[in-house]
Order: sequence, then C-alpha cells, then structure tokens
Amino acid sequence: MKQAQNAVELFGSGLNCSQAILTAFAEGTALTPELAAKLAGGFGGGMGRTAGTCGAVTGAILALGLLRGTASADDKAGKEQTYRLVRDFSERFQKRNGALLCRDLLGCDIGTAAKGVFRTTCPKLVRAAAEILEEMLREGL
Repeated sequence: MKQAQNAVELFGSGLNCSQAILTAFAEGTALTPELAAKLAGGFGGGMGRTAGTCGAVTGAILALGLLRGTASADDKAGKEQTYRLVRDFSERFQKRNGALLCRDLLGCDIGTAAKGVFRTTCPKLVRAAAEILEEMLREGL
C-alpha cells in the first residue's frame, strides 16, 4: 500500500492524477520523479481536461508500460503481454469504479465542475488505480 498512499499524497500536493500514479510507481526505476511528472502532465483531467479517459487510468497504463512493457519493435509477445495487462487493469478499474471516462466517474463537466469534486472523488480514483496496480504487482503481473 506504500505506492497507493504515495500517489494520493502526490495528488494532494498538486500533481494531477496521471502524474501522481506514474511518479509513485516510477520509484526504483530509471525514471526520475521530475521526468515522470513531465511525461504524465498532459493526461490529467481525462487527457488535457477533455474528460476522456481518467488520468488515474492513463497514469496506470504508463506505469504498466514502464514496469512491464517492451522497447523492442520485434517483441510481439512482449507487446501482447502489455496489452493484456492494460486490459486487465482497465477491467478491474471499471468493475471497481463503474467507468473509465473522467466525465462518467465525476458525473459532471470538469471544465465547470466545482473544485470540491477534485478534493473528494479524484483522490479515491487515484487510490483505486494505485491499489489495483499494487494487486497486479503482487500477483506477478
């Protein structure tokens, strides 16, 4: 649960949901916290506040790629494994939270949403995404 708590704290410190997830899971890899935050910076608010795919989900997908992805164009099996992990994560997140899209999870237009939703609902989604990743890591991905 260390990474889940870290992700929630990072979110509370001002990082967006995607940044918080990737930064928490980048610990111990070659990816620095600064670079993790930069890479995930555009994914918050459902990808640039478009209310698309939840930033906690995109941050988790980035983390899966970092932790278990392949860098070889010829590694077809590795690519398929990554896709399987992303589908598995997405199914678990959707089952736990009811949706993958920011607009559906928050139930409002984030462009006009009261800031309270970002203080109440979003930390729960960040925690959920991080806990699912932790579960997957314990299971050996």
